[in-house]
Amino acid sequence: MIVYRKSSSLRVKRALSPDPPFWGATIVSPYSARRSAPVAIDYSELRASSGDKLEVGVSERTTDELERSTVRLVAPVVIEATEFAEEIFRRGEEVLAFCLQHELPAIVLASTRGALPRHAGDDTTTVIAAWPLDFERLETLMAEATGRWGLAVPVMFPVTTHLPALGELARSAQSHGAAFLASVPVAVDATARQAMARSIALDDDDETYHMLFHADLEPVHVATERHLAALAAEANMADFVVPPRWNDRSNWNASILLTLTATRMLAMEHEIDLAALLARSGRAVAALEKPLARIAEAASLSIVESLDEVSIDVLTEWLERGRSSFVEKINARWRLRRDVGGG
Repeated sequence: MIVYRKSSSLRVKRALSPDPPFWGATIVSPYSARRSAPVAIDYSELRASSGDKLEVGVSERTTDELERSTVRLVAPVVIEATEFAEEIFRRGEEVLAFCLQHELPAIVLASTRGALPRHAGDDTTTVIAAWPLDFERLETLMAEATGRWGLAVPVMFPVTTHLPALGELARSAQSHGAAFLASVPVAVDATARQAMARSIALDDDDETYHMLFHADLEPVHVATERHLAALAAEANMADFVVPPRWNDRSNWNASILLTLTATRMLAMEHEIDLAALLARSGRAVAALEKPLARIAEAASLSIVESLDEVSIDVLTEWLERGRSSFVEKINARWRLRRDVGGG
């Protein structure tokens, strides 16, 4: 049972550096965190849970709250407007209208049971989270999507780690012109596992039931993320959520580049010490007051003491060419299908 109530529940959160998978500098949600059944995903905390009764808070005066907020909106703004609440109240669309009015690039997060923004601007990226895994509904949303959009798959065993389902999602996303196919790592608590076990009748599947409750699922989840990245590359889609103005040589985008690379290296347990340095450099770049491009033009990025040598090489090449050979090697290593050699 889900109960909706009007309240002053607009949630605004600032990030000092970009975090995967959505890369927002500001995260705004006009609804309370848990708002779907039987499994609810909190996309801010990347956690899935379940409950018999949910009371969903809905921002009553969204625009007024944004104007009075003590937290200044900084781009890119992630608008977390998933689930059926958005279909009913359209508060996420109100936040987007505010961002468009103030020329703030935004990432709108929708989902299977939710609604897409009706007036997305050129500086808007729409992310359709494929949960629950209702193919008919997702087909409808993808057919309706306009502007820059893509599909994001919350990775949760056993529902969204099923390879045939992932292949179908990739083919559908490609056919409808998605810009990206990305994975969303989600921590699943015990209540959500119980709900999934009930909803897909695992009582007769002893092996899957045992894995769901007693196995270390991290290797399966990481292998699935890598499989999705491989499917995206094969279909000429990006394998991560592409933020607005991604082609700009901004400090925030530079930080995303380093953070995404470090995250993948850590997940693969590949050169962990170097990955930690890249992650630290990513945070340092996000905090810089001067634009990297201006520093590189005036002198060299080596004068930025908080950057390690590999990060300097990565960012210098990226500023000059829009790409990095080191990052491309890591990405190629990351993209590994589970059905052709593991992961």
